[in-house]
Amino acid sequence: MPAFTAAELAERLQGRVVGDPAVRLTGFAPADNAGPGDLTWAENPKHLARAETSAAAAILVAADLTSSKTLIRVPNARIAFARVLPWFYPEPVFAPGIHPTAVVAAGARVDATAHVGPLCVVAERAQIGARVVLMAGDYVGEDSSLDEDTRLFPGVTLYAGTRVGKRVRLHAGVVVGSDGFGYVLDGGAHRKIPQVGHVVIEDDVELGANVTVDRGTLGATVIGRGTKVDNLVQIGHNVVVGQHCILVAQAGVAGSSRLGNYVTIAGQAGVVGHLTIGDRAVIAGQSGVIQNVPAGQVWFGSPARPATQMKRQMVLTERLPELIRRVAELEKELAALKAGSSVPTA
Repeated sequence: MPAFTAAELAERLQGRVVGDPAVRLTGFAPADNAGPGDLTWAENPKHLARAETSAAAAILVAADLTSSKTLIRVPNARIAFARVLPWFYPEPVFAPGIHPTAVVAAGARVDATAHVGPLCVVAERAQIGARVVLMAGDYVGEDSSLDEDTRLFPGVTLYAGTRVGKRVRLHAGVVVGSDGFGYVLDGGAHRKIPQVGHVVIEDDVELGANVTVDRGTLGATVIGRGTKVDNLVQIGHNVVVGQHCILVAQAGVAGSSRLGNYVTIAGQAGVVGHLTIGDRAVIAGQSGVIQNVPAGQVWFGSPARPATQMKRQMVLTERLPELIRRVAELEKELAALKAGSSVPTA
C-alpha cells in the first residue's frame, strides 16, 4: 500500500498541516477502527471527537476545526476524503492483451492497450478504445464502441449499437441496449413494436450493479455526461438523462421522459413516460411523478407534488384524528340542540 507524509498529502490537496508534517501515513480508516499510521477524517465537531480518541496518526479536517493530533486542514473535508482514497487504495491495473478464452470477431477493432478478460465476447465491427478494461464474461455487441479508459466489471452486456464514452464505469450485471417495453394491442394480442434504436452513454458516467438501460424505439436513449446511477435502476426507451444527474437505487424512469442537468431522483422514485424534469429538480424517495416538474423544485409524495404543498398536506393529515373528534362532538351538540328546540326542523 502506498505511504505518504502529512506534508505530501497537504500539498496534493492544497491544504495545510497543523502539527507534525513528517508523520508517515500508510492507510485511511474511519475513526472507529483507525490504527497507528492511519489517516482519518472529520467534517464536523462530532466526527472530530471520535477521531481524537482513535489511534489515527492524523486527521483530515475542515479548516475551522482544531485538535491535539496532527491535522491536514482543507476547505472541504468530504471532497478531500474522496480525492485521498484512490491514492491509498488505487484500482487494480490490468495488463493489455486479449485472454485466450475471449472471443473477438475478425471485424472488431481492439486497441493494443486494452484488456479483454476471460470469456469476454467482442462482436463484429465493435470498437474497443485505448486502455479500456473488459473484465470476465463481458459481451460487447455488433457495431458498439467503447472510448478510452472505460471499464466494464464482470458480466456486463452491451447490445448492438451501444456507444460508450470515455472514463465510463459499468458495474456487474449492467445491461445496456435491451429492448424497450413497447407493444400495441392488435386483434386481442399484444403486438411487439420493434426497438431499432440504440443507447448513447456519454463521458464520465457510472452505472451501478444491475442497472438496465433500454434502447430507443427509434433514435437514442441518452445518459448525459457525468451522470451517476445507483444499483437496480431502470431507464426506459428514448429517455434523455441530462448531465451530472444522480439516480439512486431502485428508481425508474419510463420511456421518452427527459431529465435536465443536475437532476436528483432519490431511491425507489418513479417517473412516468413523456415527462420533463427541469434542471436541478429533486424528486424525493418513493415518490411517483405523473406530471412535469419545473426546474429547481423539490417534489415528493405519490402522486408527487411540490414539497411546500405536500408538507402542508402532511400537517393537515396529522390533525385529522383531532378534527374528526371535534366534528363528532359538534354533531352531538347540534343533535341535542335540535332535540330541545320547539322550532320544527326540516
